[in-house]
Amino acid sequence: MAKNSDNRTKNFLRGLWKWTKRIFLWLFIFQLFYIILLKWVNPPITVTQLVSWVSGHGLKRDYVRSSSISPNAKLAVIAAEDQLFPDHSGFDWKSIKKAMKYNEKKPGRIRGASTISQQVAKNVFLWQGRSWLRKGLEVYFTFMIELIWGKKRILEMYLNVVEMGEGVFGIEMAAKKYFNKLAKNLTRQEAAMIAACLPNPKRYTVKPLSAYVSSRSQFVMRQMNNLQTDPDIQKLIGLSPP
Repeated sequence: MAKNSDNRTKNFLRGLWKWTKRIFLWLFIFQLFYIILLKWVNPPITVTQLVSWVSGHGLKRDYVRSSSISPNAKLAVIAAEDQLFPDHSGFDWKSIKKAMKYNEKKPGRIRGASTISQQVAKNVFLWQGRSWLRKGLEVYFTFMIELIWGKKRILEMYLNVVEMGEGVFGIEMAAKKYFNKLAKNLTRQEAAMIAACLPNPKRYTVKPLSAYVSSRSQFVMRQMNNLQTDPDIQKLIGLSPP
């Protein structure tokens, strides 16, 4: 009897392991297909957007192609969020080291060092919040979109999915809400104001204009002036050399 019981247990574990491998294989194939698909197609919805809608904060978005986004908006988010975006492979290791040292000294005030690529990985495929599991998955998806999408698509996706106000997702909807115009018509100052609210637009609002956004938008504009002559950035955002 004991021998039969052991055999049943072994058979059960073999079957469980077999099905577990199959499930992980299909999950891997599905996520790989989804990553490749999103190189050309916008996500139907993201976890962050779904949570915003379910929690009553609303869901306002309007996806647009890169050609329908002002170079000012592209330059502004690079200046505000990731000035080395054209040069790194998804991770700004120097900023990550600085953030780690800062967080060790001041554990109560967490400083992030996420690149635009990392933010896209989080906002498109994952959820908000801090955990080692999510961070590990973020590293994987960041690597994959850098490999498969390329910088122009990553920047286009960022400007379409990132939250830019309570329930407001993407630069097109932000431009309509805050300035009553299309994203392709944003001025440098308007683009800088929107970029200045990132990555915490619920706390640092564009309208009503918070003191933080008012001050930081001036910094963003100065950085835009410094970056606009960089050939790699000009090529990335579609800005003609001066």
